[in-house]
Amino acid sequence: MNNNVDKKKRTQRDYNLGFKLAVVSQVEKGELTYKQAQKKYGIQGRSTVLVWLRKHGILDWSKPALLMKSKSKETPAQKIKRLERELEDQKLKNQILNTMIDISDSQYGTSIRKKYLSQQSNASDKNKR
Repeated sequence: MNNNVDKKKRTQRDYNLGFKLAVVSQVEKGELTYKQAQKKYGIQGRSTVLVWLRKHGILDWSKPALLMKSKSKETPAQKIKRLERELEDQKLKNQILNTMIDISDSQYGTSIRKKYLSQQSNASDKNKR
């Protein structure tokens, strides 16, 4: 069978109201951009999600300048996820560095942590004066 024959173009009437409202909610919460929602759910029309946002959304989607800005920026949810990943990376790096200091102190007899802490306390004493 030919796939082109089996595929039927969808119209806006093919999407029920609950689906439309769910997509609108995800976009307005910042979980997805309207283009990401379009791609995720296989919505063919380029402006279909925008039409839903204008019709069912609570935000003002009539200003095209806002839409152009949102293309290049990440959504708040995406920013949170990126920052959480960066924080996890920094925690892992910190753990590795602390382990390296502990190994150096125990195997090579260094006292890096003690030297660093005494330098810090001396600096704070000078700041108090």
